[in-house]
Amino acid sequence: MNLYQLRYFALLAQTGHFRKTAEQLCIAQPSLSHAISLLEKELGVTLFEKQGRRSVLTPEGTEFLKYVEKSLLALDEGILNMHHLAMGEGKIELGFLRTLGVEFVPEITRKFLEHQQGKNVCFKFNTGVTPSLIEGLKDETYDIVFCTKCENASDIEFIPVARQDLVVIVPRNHPLSKRCAISLEELAPYSQVYFSRASGLRSIVDDLFQKVQVKPQIAYEIEEDIVIAGLVSKGFGVAIVPYMTELLRMEVKILQISHPYWERNFYMATLKSHHLTPAVKNFHDYVAEHYTDNSDKQHA
Repeated sequence: MNLYQLRYFALLAQTGHFRKTAEQLCIAQPSLSHAISLLEKELGVTLFEKQGRRSVLTPEGTEFLKYVEKSLLALDEGILNMHHLAMGEGKIELGFLRTLGVEFVPEITRKFLEHQQGKNVCFKFNTGVTPSLIEGLKDETYDIVFCTKCENASDIEFIPVARQDLVVIVPRNHPLSKRCAISLEELAPYSQVYFSRASGLRSIVDDLFQKVQVKPQIAYEIEEDIVIAGLVSKGFGVAIVPYMTELLRMEVKILQISHPYWERNFYMATLKSHHLTPAVKNFHDYVAEHYTDNSDKQHA
């Protein structure tokens, strides 16, 4: 039994004529008759009987047709879906740092969708911190993630896509609030709201303080930068966080770091062993092609 026999059978059941069916299939009538005969032989039942000039289904043929039509419908739907996927349509599972969800991710995904007009492409957006995003990438929950770079991750490809400066934030009524820039040595006397060890920024901030030989006074440890900013705005301490536009709407004063200089780099990460669907690959290639300009704008 093969697919051709099933399609021949379904069409013959519809037309009721071997000649018409053969013409529609563009095959010789003897070839059609032979295919149906082999199918009946394999099933062990008679599928058609003659009624005048027509070939009509037997009760067994009527029963078998139900299964054939369901199977062909499912198969045709699958084939159509594969054609859509091959055209670059489908869903893209995207994970990203919350701070990138304000401007970078909405902008680049919107531009990509405009570039893909006429195609049915959709994103599923997921936020998290770098360790959880990388874990989701490795277990193939996400197709692509935007995060900071992880060392000792040889199974992951990291492509730089954006940059972000680190800044100091203090409450608006803080003694340092009259300043516009500050050296990290000057933070030594003040309690800090600090990144927890689960955050990818923890080691970066630790390194900054090591460079200026200062041991920070850590009062609270939080994983997410926006929560840190919220605590600072209510007077729980000062903090080093990546610059984000939300800070402009909060009760904090933003201070540039005059020494030591540092910027935070963001990367597009994909699992090297994970097959990318055409839609995902199109997005990956689009980001890789346009990241340089976007990165320069982010830094400007």
